[in-house]
Amino acid sequence: MSANKEADGGWKTFVWNSEKREFLGRTGSSWFKILLFYLIFYGCLAGIFIGTIQALLLTLSSYTPTYQDRVAPPGTQYLLSNTYHPDRLTLIIPTTYEKYTKSMTSFLEKYDKDVQLDAGKFEDCPGKTDKTMRRACRFSRSLLGVCSGDADPTFGFKEGKPCLIVKLNRIFHVASDVDGRWQPWCSAKGEEGLVGDIKYYGFDGGFPLQYYPYYGKLVHPQYLQPLVAIHFTNLTMKTDVRIECRVYGDNIDTSEKDRYQGRFDVKITISL
Repeated sequence: MSANKEADGGWKTFVWNSEKREFLGRTGSSWFKILLFYLIFYGCLAGIFIGTIQALLLTLSSYTPTYQDRVAPPGTQYLLSNTYHPDRLTLIIPTTYEKYTKSMTSFLEKYDKDVQLDAGKFEDCPGKTDKTMRRACRFSRSLLGVCSGDADPTFGFKEGKPCLIVKLNRIFHVASDVDGRWQPWCSAKGEEGLVGDIKYYGFDGGFPLQYYPYYGKLVHPQYLQPLVAIHFTNLTMKTDVRIECRVYGDNIDTSEKDRYQGRFDVKITISL
């Protein structure tokens, strides 16, 4: 092969043959035909790919996810930190609770009345539920009473009477024509007398169903989940108090395999 190339003028002739007007062994018409072939070929592949993606998108809803994990049986969370929910809450007053109160204050800022004044984004939802798709329902932090952080920015932690702010996962599929609320209830896991009196704040201490369903970020970009504040007013000091809180109501189930499905538990130790 090298002998032939040398006879034809070497590699320079292979790159450009002025006699045959060939570039890299092909004429202009040959290059045009092969480039046209690959243009059509890859254009068809791109069209098939785009068509497949578009067909898949037609099966998806703009409002709710097709596949859901913990949304159907609502998970329950208590709010003490933006990054995690500790299984054990040790309060050495007044040195250890500050990080929790700062996090709770930051979370509740979006529940201030001033943030919810825009009538194009928020509305006052009726006391009874209906099937009408609506804007995000207003929820004022003042409904949380002494646990709102307005009168007491320490949320009771300073006095050894902590508040927990509880919410449910955003729920897509729920019968919006069912009236009532889901009710949380906390009790001691072990000796009952260690917990003492518990008070609940919110809409009658529960999660009102007019706040559901959630229609996704397209309709509810400012959606506010209803909250319940749980106020422990007489916890036993210097003792590990194990507490379990469950939410009761229609479509609320618990599972031994999922500790956050419809419930949560926490161990609280308070030392003055």
